[in-house]
Order: sequence, then structure tokens, then C-alpha cells
Amino acid sequence: MSDKPKIIAYLKPSCGWSMGVRAIMKKYDLPFEDRDIINDSRQRQEMIEKSGQMLSPCVEINGTMLPDISGDEVEAYLLSKSLVQANARPADAPTNAPCATHEPESSWMSFKK
Repeated sequence: MSDKPKIIAYLKPSCGWSMGVRAIMKKYDLPFEDRDIINDSRQRQEMIEKSGQMLSPCVEINGTMLPDISGDEVEAYLLSKSLVQANARPADAPTNAPCATHEPESSWMSFKK
């Protein structure tokens, strides 16, 4: 398959979900734009505008936005659209694992020692 899809991934630098998306891209040798939504507020704003929501990862494949998606779901989409051929290569990271600290910024409680 020489015609690779155009992929833009809006990801956190180290979140489990984001690492799973990266692992799928590597498994299928897919080039993609890795946009950091934590350290670049413009990328985060663009993700929110394109996806209509605030959760990540969001992956845009050939103009179709897949909001709040896991690596497993990205892989299923790529296979269902025949954008990749199934392969037995193992992913180099869990493809359906949450962040170690799942969205702590949304916590409204403060804990005292």
C-alpha cells in the first residue's frame, strides 16, 4: 500500500491513550503529525474546534475526525476503511490503556495531608 492516509493526531506527550495511538501508527508504519495539546494551546484549541469536544486523543484521518479514541479504535477504523492491511506485528505499547493520572486537571477537590 503506497498510498498512506493523511493523519493528524492530537495527543498528550505521555498519556497511556496517546501512547496507544502512537503504537498503532508505528505498528502500521504510518506517518502522522503528532500535535502536542498539553504544551501548545493552539493545537488544543484546534482539536476542540475540529472535534467539538475536549477529550483526547483525537485523530483525524483523511479529513475524518475520530474524537476521544483509543489505539484499538484507531486500528479498527483503519482496517474497516481498508487504509491498512492486518498484520501480526505487536504494538510497542498498550493500545487501550488510560493515562496513569486520568485527567487530574478536572478535579475540583483538594486533599490535605
